[in-house]
Amino acid sequence: MIRSMWAAASGMQAQSLNIDVIANNLANVTTTGFKRSRAEFQDLLYETLRAPGASSSESTEVPTGIQIGHGTRPVSVAKNFTEGELQLTKNQLDLAIEGEGFFQVTQPNGETAYTRAGAFKLDREGRIVTADGFLLDPQISVPTDAVSITVGMDGTVSVLQAGDAAPREIGSIQLARFVNPAGLQSIGKNLLLPTEASGDALTGTPGEGNFGQIAQGFLEMSNVNVVDEMVNMITAQRAYETNSKVVQTSDDMLQVANNLKR
Repeated sequence: MIRSMWAAASGMQAQSLNIDVIANNLANVTTTGFKRSRAEFQDLLYETLRAPGASSSESTEVPTGIQIGHGTRPVSVAKNFTEGELQLTKNQLDLAIEGEGFFQVTQPNGETAYTRAGAFKLDREGRIVTADGFLLDPQISVPTDAVSITVGMDGTVSVLQAGDAAPREIGSIQLARFVNPAGLQSIGKNLLLPTEASGDALTGTPGEGNFGQIAQGFLEMSNVNVVDEMVNMITAQRAYETNSKVVQTSDDMLQVANNLKR
């Protein structure tokens, strides 16, 4: 009975973390480029009271044995990098990636971070930056007299300047991808950092190889499905409730055992 209480308590802790993950998904349902997370669990060690295959006589063996589990524990919170829906904005600095890849941005400490959120802006010097002012890498500066900005599917950035008849190319956007994007570290602000698990960034031209194409005037929305998350939340709530009932039942059984002497 004590074992059942600890096993049920581990289940309650696991579902509490599961709800935390679901809540974060729902909170970011409108966050540009957000990727939903999923909590994953594994069962704990087993106490073997009777080993499967143990001899029950000279000519027979135990077919199944007796193994009692000790509950569950969270083993990972994995991001799902399926592509979100593209929303038309008609903003010339809103960029979305159709396929694999991440935009590269330079943080204030000089470290490169990666993002799927393509809601870019111009700073006072005409450089393309994120909403937090982090520079797009490679750096691209737009002339102050630019009338329009065009970003091709291959990442080529061109501008039409006042008085010119034809656009002029001013730079090119490069994308990065990873062998294991689920191993990237989230640091907030729609940014991700590489880790030993993700491997080093592989850079290339949009539309070539395994890299996706750039779509100008679109933003990639969150890939969170509200209906799925609500169903997951109900399931987690019921699992938490069921485990709490197990704790109560185990406590009642212990109370009965304690009252035997009376």
